[in-house]
Formats: sequence, structure tokens, C-alpha cells
Amino acid sequence: MSERPTVLFVCVHNAGRSQMAAGFLQHLGEGRIEVLSAGSAPADTINPVAVAAMAEEGIDITSASPKVLTDEAVRVSDVVVTMGCGDACPFFPGTRYEDWQLDDPAGQGIEAVRPIRDEIRRRVAALVEELLPS
Repeated sequence: MSERPTVLFVCVHNAGRSQMAAGFLQHLGEGRIEVLSAGSAPADTINPVAVAAMAEEGIDITSASPKVLTDEAVRVSDVVVTMGCGDACPFFPGTRYEDWQLDDPAGQGIEAVRPIRDEIRRRVAALVEELLPS
């Protein structure tokens, strides 16, 4: 792993789960981890309920935009975290893969998205501890 590890979060639309995870990792990693996110079939815009849920945590993801998953993004990543994209992610030897089973916030109200957000935060915090031991 490089001095500054790179983590790629992938979900189908790159509009909810992966964007929330990227927002948390940028915040909790304090710039010590390179953060990427992408989708196998990106949406046009980020889920506004995900934006609102993150704003409740003091994290602004309004400037993020869904991006298409590329082989290059996977290749440069030390850790690839998938969230419901199935076999859409390319596989490269030497890259660590994790699959986080999380409900999709698409079409959900804020009450349903909050627990998803909180679980993402918990998992991201554990990942930070692992990648940046004190």
C-alpha cells in the first residue's frame, strides 16, 4: 500500500451509498486517504436525501457528482469497497476488495436513510482505523 492509501467506493448509481461513504472518508481521514467513488451505471445527480442526511452530520457532499466506474480507478486503489454493484467491478490482483451489504437509499425518505448513513459511518470509521493506525 502506498504512503497515502487510496479507497474507491462503488455502487450502481454513485448517487447515495458510495457518495456518503466518500464524504465520511474525506472527513474522518482528514486528507490522509485518497478518496474515489464511482458507479457501474451512474445517475445524473446525487440523491438529495443522501445530501440532506450527510448535512445533518455536518458533511457537505453537494459538490460531488456521479462518475462512471473505470478500470483505472480500480487499478490505482488499494481498497475497493462495493455496495450492491455485483459483478460490475473489474478485478485486479493485489487490490483488496470488500463488499458492504447496505440498503439502497434510492427512493427512500430521510427516516430510512439515516440508519444507512449511520452504518456507513461506522464502517468507514473502522476502515480509517485499519488504514491509519495510531
